[in-house]
Amino acid sequence: MKIKALLCCVILFNVSCNHNTINPEKENKLKLEISNILDNWHKNAANFNHESYISAMSNDGVYIGTDANEIWTTSEFNEWSKPYFEKKHTWNFKKLKRNIYLDTQMQFAWFDELLETEMGICRGSGVLKLEENTWKIKHYVLSATIPNELMKQVIELKHQKDSLNILLLRSTVK
Repeated sequence: MKIKALLCCVILFNVSCNHNTINPEKENKLKLEISNILDNWHKNAANFNHESYISAMSNDGVYIGTDANEIWTTSEFNEWSKPYFEKKHTWNFKKLKRNIYLDTQMQFAWFDELLETEMGICRGSGVLKLEENTWKIKHYVLSATIPNELMKQVIELKHQKDSLNILLLRSTVK
């Protein structure tokens, strides 16, 4: 019985000592680093720097655009976006507001941001992962923001296209 009690004490001690807490200084430093990565990512798009833009993404990353049919792997997004960069006809997203969160091991970060874009205010959100000491974008979602008071009009405008997409998507559900 004493051995079991001692073993329980040792386990509880180890668990309490291994509890991961985030050092506030390190957290702030990492959040600033991540914010700079995202700012540079957006600047690389505005400045037609395709290689740097794509290299900020993880090799197995995902980019989801504003259209229901826009979901690409990094490789697919690379291929899709390259002609826009070559023609110098890209996008220029400017950060208005950003929130960044970190897991306790500081290996993953997730964020949401409001952006000034040619579409008006959009929301970006995503996940970054620390890969070989470099933060990489694993998942990014761009969404158009719609004021609540305009939602009914937007629903009416989208109805026909959404109805077709719904039929197509339902036919592919397993």
